[in-house]
Amino acid sequence: MTKRQLRTTFEPVLFVLPSVLLLGVFMYYPLVQNFVYSFFRFSAFSSSKVFIGFQNYTHLLKDDIVITALRNNLRYAIVSVIFQVCFGLVLAAILEDRAFRRVSPLFRTMFFIPVTISISVICLLFGFIYRPMDGLLNQFLSLIGLDVLTRPWLGSAKTAIWATIAVSQWQSIGYVMMLFIVAIQKIPEELYEAAEIDGATKIRRFFAITLPQVKEMFFVTTLITVTGSVMVFNEPYILTQGGGPGTSSITIAVHMYQSGFFKDMMGYASTLAVVIFLISIILGILQLAVFKSGED
Repeated sequence: MTKRQLRTTFEPVLFVLPSVLLLGVFMYYPLVQNFVYSFFRFSAFSSSKVFIGFQNYTHLLKDDIVITALRNNLRYAIVSVIFQVCFGLVLAAILEDRAFRRVSPLFRTMFFIPVTISISVICLLFGFIYRPMDGLLNQFLSLIGLDVLTRPWLGSAKTAIWATIAVSQWQSIGYVMMLFIVAIQKIPEELYEAAEIDGATKIRRFFAITLPQVKEMFFVTTLITVTGSVMVFNEPYILTQGGGPGTSSITIAVHMYQSGFFKDMMGYASTLAVVIFLISIILGILQLAVFKSGED
């Protein structure tokens, strides 16, 4: 093989090699290592590990908190798809309509600002809003005569998870909206003009043109949203002090953190991490099959 042929063969490999090494060191190696750790019992402050086989997985199947956590993650996923993806698409379509184009930059900025704010700051802000005695939400409900709806939003097992989910929607919908705006801006204007000439209403144009044209972005945003719902940690941990009251608002990521760093069960925490990974992979494959999309 000549020097020119060697260069042609190995030059692309050299360009890709740094990325492969970074992925291997910081992603794939920890992933395999975590899977191995799930078969051991060990402490975060001890170098010794005891091999226990599938005991962590057996304990997982008997853990009632896991069922509660997965149910809350499912609630996160369903509400997030409805509000962030579906409502985000509608919001993007409205702001890209010719009737709103003059004020669209202002509203796009307003909706996107929460995305730029730290989730910790947002949780502290909503902690004040949800306060039972002097919180803004209860004060507003009292002001409009709906005192019957006032309650300790984060102190009740019935409302804590829904109040936490609401914070996620407020913070993330602007990001999904901007992704849809980018996709809508790529749709040829001629399609809308032709539909308008044919007498199609704005709603008809949305379902006949906008929705099919943003199918790829709908898949991407759904995948991001559902995967994020499986791994959600910050909101329930900060707002409810770790998934309270009791375990009513706990998620699988919060349970993993508490198992590892509060109960010092690092092997079991690794098992929960494996569960999160497997659920994310399965959901991604299911969405690929349902949407029959993702190639672009």
